[in-house]
Amino acid sequence: MSPAEEERSLPLPERWPRASKFALSACAAAVAELVTFPLDLTKTRLQIQGEGAVRCDGAAAGPAVPYRGMLRTAAGIAQEEGVRNLWQGATPAIYRHVVYTGVRMVTYEHLRDSVLGRVEGENFPLWKAVVGGMSAGAIGQFFASPTDLVKVQMQMEGKRKLEGKPLRFRGVHHAFLKILSEGGVRGLWAGWVPNVQRAALVNMGDLTTYDTVKQFLLLNTTLVDNSVTHSVSSACSGLVAAVLGTPADVVKTRIMNQPRDKQGRGLLYKSSMDCLIQTVRGEGFMSLYKGFLPTWMRMAPWSLVFWLTYEQIRRLCGVTSF
Repeated sequence: MSPAEEERSLPLPERWPRASKFALSACAAAVAELVTFPLDLTKTRLQIQGEGAVRCDGAAAGPAVPYRGMLRTAAGIAQEEGVRNLWQGATPAIYRHVVYTGVRMVTYEHLRDSVLGRVEGENFPLWKAVVGGMSAGAIGQFFASPTDLVKVQMQMEGKRKLEGKPLRFRGVHHAFLKILSEGGVRGLWAGWVPNVQRAALVNMGDLTTYDTVKQFLLLNTTLVDNSVTHSVSSACSGLVAAVLGTPADVVKTRIMNQPRDKQGRGLLYKSSMDCLIQTVRGEGFMSLYKGFLPTWMRMAPWSLVFWLTYEQIRRLCGVTSF
C-alpha cells in the first residue's frame, strides 16, 4: 500500500486532527448555546438597564426601565415580547460559537501540547495553562467578534420595540449588511477590544480551570477520566469564568449596544476604559456585576453541557480525551 493510500485509509480524525477537533467543538458549543441562550438574553438586558451614559444623553435616552432581577426580567420578556423572543439573537450566537469555540479549542490544545510542552501524566504548570487559556480565548474571540456584535444588537430589538423605537434589523444577514454599510469592515469589529479582554478572562476561568481541575483530579484522586470528573471540572470552570468575566462582559455589552455616528464612532463611550469609568462613577462598582447571577447560571450549565458533549463526541469519534 502506497503512503497516499495508507493516509486515505486512516480515520478522519487522524487525517485532519485540527479540522476534526474544530468541527466537534463547534457542534458541542451549538448544543450548549441553544440550551442556555435565554439566560444569555436575560443577562444582556440586565446589563443595559440603568445605563448611566444613556440617562445623560438626551438623544439616546428612552423610557426608564425598572430593575426586575433575573427571573422577573426573563418572565417579562416572555410575557411582553413572546416566549420565542427568549431565543432572539440565537442564530448569530450559534454562528459566533462555531467560530469562537472552534478556534479557541484548537488553539489551546496546540499551545498546550506543542508550544508549552505538556507531558501526559505529569502536572502542567498553572501559569502555562493561564497563558494558553487567555491566548486561545483572545484569538478565538477576535475572529468571532462580528458575530458577537450582531448577537448583542439583535438581543435588544425586542426592548426597542416596547419603547416605541423602530427596529434596526430584519434578520441576521440584514444586520451584518447594515453594520457593514454604516461602519465598513471596521464597524464589524466595533467593541472588539473589550470583547477580546473579556474572552481572555473568561477562558482563563473556563479552559484553564477545566484543564487544571481535571488533571488534578486524575493525578491526585481515585477518579478516572469519565463523566463524573468532567462534571466536577466543568462546574468549577463555570464559576471561575463568571467571576472573572462579568465586569468585562458588562463593558463589552454596553460598547456594542451604544448608538454610533456615521463614521462608526460610539456616541456614549470613547473606549472600554471610558465605559468602565463612567459605569463605576454613575452606578457604583457593583454595577460591573449586573447580570452576574444569570451569567453564572448560564455559564455553569453551558460548561456542563459543552464539556460533557465535547468529551463524549471525541470519544465516539476516536479522538483522545481533552
